Amino acid sequence: MRAHEELRRDTLRFVLAAIRNEEKARLGAAVDKLNAEGKDEPARQAWLAEHRPGELDDAAVQEVLTKQAKMRRDSIEAFRKAERTALVQKEERELAVISGYLPEQLDEAKVREIAARVIRETGAKGPQDTKVVMPRVIAETKGRADGKIVSGVVSALLREQAS
Repeated sequence: MRAHEELRRDTLRFVLAAIRNEEKARLGAAVDKLNAEGKDEPARQAWLAEHRPGELDDAAVQEVLTKQAKMRRDSIEAFRKAERTALVQKEERELAVISGYLPEQLDEAKVREIAARVIRETGAKGPQDTKVVMPRVIAETKGRADGKIVSGVVSALLREQAS
């Protein structure tokens, strides 16, 4: 704030709001579940105090950051199609700020390497084995690679495998 980095300040405020919204959503979901189970107020309060569903751990915060980054990528794509270069640049700068708080992203070559290994390990023969391969690749690349890239790489490798 003192450096007058308005874009960074505004982006971080937006991310913090998204984190608070996620905390509220999880707390609300937990309360709804307890109500559905028929728990009375003291029982709900005790359970909430013990389990603290509204507090996000590092993995949950990283999920929120990943969602925010994905939103920016989708916006960039939409603005490019609409030829709105000023908005594309703004979203790219916001994405750069958010990316600074995420783990380093894997490049396509590394994703291809992981997918090829998983295909060998599972013995996948072609595109019909996508449901076997994708969950394992996603688990290994979670938060470090875009889902579209992972899906594209796995599909391409499985098509090659079938040929």
